[in-house]
Amino acid sequence: QVQLVESGGGLVQPGGSLGLPCAASGSIFRINTMGWYRQVPGKQRELVAVVSSGSGTIYADSVKGRFTISSDNAMNTVYLQRNSLKPHDTAVYYCNAYISTTHRDWGQFWGQGTQVPVSS
Repeated sequence: QVQLVESGGGLVQPGGSLGLPCAASGSIFRINTMGWYRQVPGKQRELVAVVSSGSGTIYADSVKGRFTISSDNAMNTVYLQRNSLKPHDTAVYYCNAYISTTHRDWGQFWGQGTQVPVSS
């Protein structure tokens, strides 16, 4: 059993900053990628930023230069620092990870989602 636990959601004003941590726990052999997606009503869930154990980081064009994703050495925890927030950053943010649970079994896992509104 693998769990992704998110925290750090809440209202922030435009131009402000807010960090989103996510921690993975459970039957983990290796974390391959870990990151954040977001979704607004009526739209598909979209990638925000991910960090890969072998390939570095990937960002959505809409957040480049404003968001930074980082992880601890074991990639058990990722942290999304969000700066210069805009109203269109308002969404439910989901932590996501591709995790190997054994040397040959792996799966995609999601957190429960955290609402992060940006509004004055």
